[in-house]
Formats: sequence, C-alpha cells, structure tokens
Amino acid sequence: MRSKKDPPQRKGSVSRRGFIRGVGVGGGALGLVSASVPAAAQSTGTLGPGPVPVTLKINGQTKNVTVEPRVTLLDALRNHLDMTGAKRVCDRGTCGACTVIMNGKVVYACSVLAVDAQGKDIQTIEGLGQAGRTHPVAAAFVRHDAQQCGYCTPGFVMAAKGLLDRNPNVRTEAEVEQALGGNLCRCGTYVGVRKAVLDAAREMKTRGGRNA
Repeated sequence: MRSKKDPPQRKGSVSRRGFIRGVGVGGGALGLVSASVPAAAQSTGTLGPGPVPVTLKINGQTKNVTVEPRVTLLDALRNHLDMTGAKRVCDRGTCGACTVIMNGKVVYACSVLAVDAQGKDIQTIEGLGQAGRTHPVAAAFVRHDAQQCGYCTPGFVMAAKGLLDRNPNVRTEAEVEQALGGNLCRCGTYVGVRKAVLDAAREMKTRGGRNA
C-alpha cells in the first residue's frame, strides 16, 4: 500500500516495492543459471565466446582441440580431428547418422557439446575392429548388403554395437528394430540391417564375447 507521503507513481514507472521484488526474482533466476554452468566454468570464469582448450578421450586416445564452447562433438570430430565417420545430416538429433557411443551409451554427436564430452569415454566408427580384423557388426553389414549409399551406415553400425554391448543375447528382428528406431535409412535397407545385427550377435557369441 502506497503511503500518502509517497509521490504519485507515473505510468510505466517501477515502485520501490516492485523493484525489490524484481531483484529477488532475478537473483533466483541467476542462481538457477549458475547452477547449470559446469564447475570448471564457475571456477575459471565464463567459457567463450572465443575458442577454449578441450580434451577428449576418443577410442582410447587423448585428443586436444581448441574450439568455441558452442561447437558440437560432431563438428569437433569432423572439422578439427579429421574423424569423418560420423555424418552430419539432419543436425538436430533425429536421423542417427552421427551416432557415437559415450560412456557406454548411444548418443547423437550433433546433440552433445564438445566441452560437455570432456572426461567421457567416446567410441566412434574409426575405433572399431583391430588391425587386420573387421569388427563383427561391420562385417555382417557387408555380408547382408545392409547399406546402399552408405551415408547412414556408420551411425547404424555404432547403434548396433551399442545394442549388442548392452544385450548380447538379442534374438529377434523386433528387438533390433526397436533398439535402432532412432536411426533412419533413406535407402530403405532396414531388412538387411536387422539381419546383419542378428548375424553379428551370433558371431560375437561364438567368439566368446570378443567384439572389439
């Protein structure tokens, strides 16, 4: 309630009480923003907008890049590390062409910031298999002609590997279809993909679970 001694409030002006209330709300919002900033940024200052050093662990090797905080893991891989297996297609987390495995979880590299991928164990298509031996999933994709243009294939292979890492006992095409539902093939080779994944599962079990 405004005191009689307070001067008349002009239209569009802010009262002292409104100002104090606004400061309180703004302070709470600022606290929420601060809580969402990575600890490293809070201790060393705000990251960006210029390039910052980023250290990534990819396929068991440490990779150092200098990128702006807005750069995605996908762009860091392709444009800064010359690892072009993961493809940039939709760039909005809907097609799966950029699929990688991070800390054992299948993720879209276009939806992860490079700065947020630090400290995580990242696997890409370039790290599959060993010298002179193709990974069972990749080999099965070839046997079953599970690719045509091949653009989506790296993402499918990584998603399939992630599935078999989680569930080596997958037995039905329905299980494969559900697990790979986040990956799209514009050429329509879904039948071959499902058969390839089941074939790879059988081969990996025969090898005693050796899938590297």
